[in-house]
Amino acid sequence: MNEELTPLDCLLPSGTQRICLIILNQPLDEVYLRVLWSKALLKACADGAANHLYNIIDEIQDRLCLSDFIAITILSLCHSSTLSVLISSFLPDYISGDFDSITPEVKAFYSDKGCMLIETPDQDLTDFTKCLAIMLEEIRKRQLQVDAIVTLGGLAGRFDQIMASVETLHHALSMTQLPLLIIQGTSLAYLLRPGNHKLEVNTGLEGDWCSLIPVGGPCQTVTSGLKWNLNNQVLQFGKIVSTSNSYEPTELGAPRKPVTVTTDQPLLWSMGIERKML
Repeated sequence: MNEELTPLDCLLPSGTQRICLIILNQPLDEVYLRVLWSKALLKACADGAANHLYNIIDEIQDRLCLSDFIAITILSLCHSSTLSVLISSFLPDYISGDFDSITPEVKAFYSDKGCMLIETPDQDLTDFTKCLAIMLEEIRKRQLQVDAIVTLGGLAGRFDQIMASVETLHHALSMTQLPLLIIQGTSLAYLLRPGNHKLEVNTGLEGDWCSLIPVGGPCQTVTSGLKWNLNNQVLQFGKIVSTSNSYEPTELGAPRKPVTVTTDQPLLWSMGIERKML
């Protein structure tokens, strides 16, 4: 398997990746949401993620009303078509899950707006994995040309839920050939398939750190473009893992070299995001 990817292209307003978006049940970053939502060909919420989307629309509405409070007459904007357009522009294509987290108010709101509500009661899989399966089917049915699926949320809060996100990355390897990226805060996570990978890390959004973590088992690994490269070493818990790595130093003003990774087993790539550049 030979793959080339620019992981942070999806966050560039000028990025060219064709993406679909899954939102998970964690607080939303409005900056990321606006960029990713504007690009996504298909948008979905996994269960309680709909609560967060609903709340952030409320917050945007409140700011809109407050900023227009200069003249009392402009307050009418809060009840005009301006907000109707805002609300309609943030409607997901579907919401799925066992619906143990979405509130009745939010569920009714999106139902009234015509959003698909797809109940997936299976408790053997997470809402994230089930939402991904539906998205892949929708991509197929709609014959969408997609480069990557981006997930917003899943890397913060409860540790067991973070590990559940990583587990979905493993499921995804057998579900689709599309890259599945998880973004939250200052981190991105992406599970590399066995094979050769070329990661472009010169968008200007990359932070200083990156890592390769052998979640799932030992990985024989060769890299280039890192500050501390691996030369056919085995990454394994209890032996060596490549956390707190960085990129190969370059001269001031020179572009970073791509990172190449060859691995014989699935290997978790994670990297920092420089949010101030957005």
